[in-house]
Amino acid sequence: MKLATYRDGSRDGQLVVVSRDLQSAHYATGIASRLQQALDDWNYLAPQLQDLFDSVNAGKGRHAFPFDPRQCMAPLPRAYQWADGSAYINHVELVRAARKAEVPQSYYEDPLMYQGGSDDFLGPTQEARFLSEEWGIDFEAEITVVTGDVPMGALPEQALDGVRLLMLANDWSLRNLIPGELAKGFGFFQSKPATAFSPVAVTPDELGEAWDGGRVNLVLQSSWNGRRVGMCEAGPDMTFHFGQLIAHIAKTRNVRAGSIVGSGTVSNKGVTDADGKTDWPRGYSCIAEKRAIETIQDGQPTTSFMQFGDTIRIEMKARDGQSVFGAIEQKVVGP
Repeated sequence: MKLATYRDGSRDGQLVVVSRDLQSAHYATGIASRLQQALDDWNYLAPQLQDLFDSVNAGKGRHAFPFDPRQCMAPLPRAYQWADGSAYINHVELVRAARKAEVPQSYYEDPLMYQGGSDDFLGPTQEARFLSEEWGIDFEAEITVVTGDVPMGALPEQALDGVRLLMLANDWSLRNLIPGELAKGFGFFQSKPATAFSPVAVTPDELGEAWDGGRVNLVLQSSWNGRRVGMCEAGPDMTFHFGQLIAHIAKTRNVRAGSIVGSGTVSNKGVTDADGKTDWPRGYSCIAEKRAIETIQDGQPTTSFMQFGDTIRIEMKARDGQSVFGAIEQKVVGP
């Protein structure tokens, strides 16, 4: 099933069930008014939401209405936890290669992860407001999951059973603030502003065979100012699957229902021809990776970060061409 949160003037909005084709929706008020409420009592409420979803898809929802992504908040407008991994080691390899730094062996064995701010997320069409272009504004196209309760010490296979929903994310980064923060040895903070999420969150069964072993085997599309810059395969180059990412969190703590776990920037390996030249035909899911590629190839980056007035669209389509999550469509604006 597919779920979204409509604006109603409150912090947490109203839960709606959305049709598979993203054309119609129905308030879930009689079942659960908030998505967190459904996650807290998933085994009891999910079957009821599924029944409503089936009715909406069959055109039998008595109070169904046209679905409008512009009315959406993030599916979870605020969450108990937002933990973002770096599951695509190719991304790490490129960024480090650009500054002539090796990737430690431990990065291939234990995922990188940071704790993001979860008290204020952006909706899928909400403007992204920043106080300065000098901060190095960058989009990051990612896949995320929302968990149920996962006990401390859960193994990756057990943790994978805790996945309740999947979403897309635009994990905004302020690249020029990152070096100073990392130099302090305490990780990201000011360099990671509010994250935006797709209009709808979907249950894993909606992906069919594309959801396999904790990976999504579909293409993540990124369009910057209307120009397609990324057509990245989300499955093949994902070093750590979502079960491993969740288990990483659960090593020392319980993971509670409503936790959001991110994949990090979706990234694909380059293709090297007979002459030894490497190209990246799938493009990129963040500007930092494009700049890293330029530095490796030409000695310096030429692509600038985003400016006020720029737009970014992030979307994933099923093999039949149907949008799975709806699109994140945002405009960068100034103070």
